[in-house]
Amino acid sequence: MLIHIQTTSKTYPVFIGEKALQTLTDHLEKADYTKILIMTDFTVGRLHLGELKSYLSGVVEYCVYKVPVGEKAKQFSVYEEALTFALDNGLDRKSCIIAFGGGAVGDLAGFVAATFMRGIRFIQVPTTILAHDSAVGGKTGINHPLGKNMVGAFHQPEGVYYFTDFLDTLPLSEIRSGFAEVVKHAFIADKELLDFLMNSITDLTKISKQDLGYILKRGIEIKANVVHQDERENGLRAVLNFGHTLGHAIEANAGYGTVTHGEAIMTGLVYALYLSESETGLAVDIHRFEQWLGTLGYQLEISNQFDFDKAITSMKRDKKSFANKPRFILLEKIGQPVIKEIAEDQLKKIYEKFILTTQLQRKS
Repeated sequence: MLIHIQTTSKTYPVFIGEKALQTLTDHLEKADYTKILIMTDFTVGRLHLGELKSYLSGVVEYCVYKVPVGEKAKQFSVYEEALTFALDNGLDRKSCIIAFGGGAVGDLAGFVAATFMRGIRFIQVPTTILAHDSAVGGKTGINHPLGKNMVGAFHQPEGVYYFTDFLDTLPLSEIRSGFAEVVKHAFIADKELLDFLMNSITDLTKISKQDLGYILKRGIEIKANVVHQDERENGLRAVLNFGHTLGHAIEANAGYGTVTHGEAIMTGLVYALYLSESETGLAVDIHRFEQWLGTLGYQLEISNQFDFDKAITSMKRDKKSFANKPRFILLEKIGQPVIKEIAEDQLKKIYEKFILTTQLQRKS
């Protein structure tokens, strides 16, 4: 499958399927890269680096830099070490970085590419479901102790080469994490996709390759459409953060990497549905949706140490917020997202309702 991503600054392809790596080889043979830096994490490196190397050997000179797994990769110290490695290994302005892994590796590698010698080219080779979202659109960055993805740049890749066989080795926690972004795409843009997911997917370990291909393709198409209209998140693109405002606060509170991104986002998504019900009159059977999430293994649990008042401070730093006022992506209807400023007392009131309702459902 081939999808073209069109933005103001660049147009590039997304290749999905069994021939993606061969297509990558074809690209590298035609390109003028002086050297390739493969950035991956230790788990992906152990499982899949040999296969990627087999497609690069004899085609281009390359070196490999491995980073910690997950959000631990997105630290200032790791970012600096990666830049040092690139300099030590002779990368120049005509070199290229391959981001080989999930969302965290893609964010870090893209930011290294965006800032090394004021910007060099990079390629995304995703290995997770979550990366169907993060690998497309050019958002790159690292975390700050006071907020997720607060340091970064918009830097579009040369292409995305999505070899879906890599997904066969994903643990259930990572499948669940990535699936949350699929659900997000459905809510903000495609009721038909949401109906398909809720009616067809009852076990995340038993998604057929045909269904997975459809889900990934549709999710990328939705994101591509939004990015085409608003590359640098001046307005519309913010809707892709549905569920992320509280979700990012949960991640930061727990310590990055303690809770998977998708678990936190799904919790934030359900909270956003409760807010939408109150603020926009959204008519959705939230209880049925929560029951479906339960069958898929989502806990929707928030640590007892989570301080919502402190979380509001974090939400005020969120990139959607202005003038120190929290703003949320809500839904008027499925497929009709809106950006809305909400008073702090209302945020807390609905949060307490959300917590009480989910606790009661777990006990029943």
